[in-house]
Amino acid sequence: MAFDKLTPDEAASIIENGATLGLSGFTAPGTPKGITEGVAAKAKKEHDAGREYKVNIFTGASTNRHVDTILSEYNAINMRAPYQNLPGSRARINSHDIHYNDRHLSEMSQETRYGFYGDIDFAIIEAADITDDGKILLGCGVGNIPTYAKMAKKIFVEINHKLPKSLMGMHDIALPLDPPYRREIPIYHANDRIGTPYLQVDPAKIVGIIDTDEYDGVKSFTAVDETSTKIGNNVVSFLLQEYRAGRLPKEFLPLQSGVGNVANAVLYGLAEAKELPNFMMYTEVIQDAVLELMKRGKCTFASTCSMTFSDKTEEELFSNLDFFHDKILMRPAEISNNPEVIRRIGVIAMNTALEADIFGGVNSSHVLGTKMMNGIGGSGDFTRNAYLSIFSCPSVTKGGVISNIVPMVTHTDSSEHSVDVIVTDQGIADLRGLDPVQRAERIIENCAHPDYKPLLRDYLKMGINGVGGQTPHTLRHAFAFHNAFNETGDMRNANFS
Repeated sequence: MAFDKLTPDEAASIIENGATLGLSGFTAPGTPKGITEGVAAKAKKEHDAGREYKVNIFTGASTNRHVDTILSEYNAINMRAPYQNLPGSRARINSHDIHYNDRHLSEMSQETRYGFYGDIDFAIIEAADITDDGKILLGCGVGNIPTYAKMAKKIFVEINHKLPKSLMGMHDIALPLDPPYRREIPIYHANDRIGTPYLQVDPAKIVGIIDTDEYDGVKSFTAVDETSTKIGNNVVSFLLQEYRAGRLPKEFLPLQSGVGNVANAVLYGLAEAKELPNFMMYTEVIQDAVLELMKRGKCTFASTCSMTFSDKTEEELFSNLDFFHDKILMRPAEISNNPEVIRRIGVIAMNTALEADIFGGVNSSHVLGTKMMNGIGGSGDFTRNAYLSIFSCPSVTKGGVISNIVPMVTHTDSSEHSVDVIVTDQGIADLRGLDPVQRAERIIENCAHPDYKPLLRDYLKMGINGVGGQTPHTLRHAFAFHNAFNETGDMRNANFS
């Protein structure tokens, strides 16, 4: 059947106040780039006329300037889930203009199908191609769009002419059945395929096609600095230690890696670790470093939800798809982050923390416990179910006035029950098999910055000799570091008197 061609403004004219939009993509790749700008323009007109106009935005993860940035600029978002990472939406969330539901990424799709969040009015799908019978070749990110498209009352498709049709075969689209009919997900190795290379939708629900012509707009990461390099080297040293000790199998295990400079530093460090065998990845995002590792032959395969490459690397990918085509497979977030699969195949999880406390708790989402930064993302999906769960962060930031190793985290995203290893530029704290006080002693000695070790030792000693208990927090002073920063601008001024 022939689909109508629409402009972004024409599409937006159909989207009413209060509508819920389910968007394709995971991080910027695969995320729509046209219709949401039309929605933002409509919001401005409606607000200028004194009328309410906001929509609910459901995604796979973070988005791009065409979604969170411009919709936040015009205060056009009512409710947002499950993850974001852009300054505009962050500011709106922290001022309560956006109702932000920060969810584990693996759960959003099934919770939507369970009816927890109501109807999906419109699905907006970025695609490389579409057939008359509704077979959609997705772009460079999948996210939760198989569920959103299934549930949506109406569908818009954005054909992005930057995307080559030769992406066909690089997607593996499958959804589990819902309870009580759910069966096992038959993935036993990172490169197992279980679904179709396209997204099948009901063509009768497609309202129209919108043309776009843009790369995903992912900026290149800044050069790996000295601190990130030290962290990366420490993670690699730990993995080498485990491999030599026989606590990792001789074939090695698939890796999951978060996003950012530290993650890139770890991956580049693995490329130089000749003793470690070549490896596969089972992760939610692959970034520029992974493509480089594939060219070197170190990473042989990557299962992911998104190819989060800078524009330059995305161009390189498209120019060399014959080489990369059989080395990358993109899946829905419900599969890429699935706890069952993560535990079965033994993923080594490597994620970053905003702060960690001396007993092993991790805060990955809230600055000083109150201000949302990005969200928990997929770190919890992997952390709780990994063969090994590693969190890394710099020991200090902001020139040393903030210690990222603190007495007690101000917000807990991953508890000490799920965290195996903490790594900073100072060293490695292997927490397996330790009681809380032993964990604290190891984290302080191995991971804290020298400027903060005396303060952290004093806090631990005060707890042991004072209130006692298995986890000897002194509640009166648990947030002394954070209070000192709020009052003086420097955590080194913490006072336990």
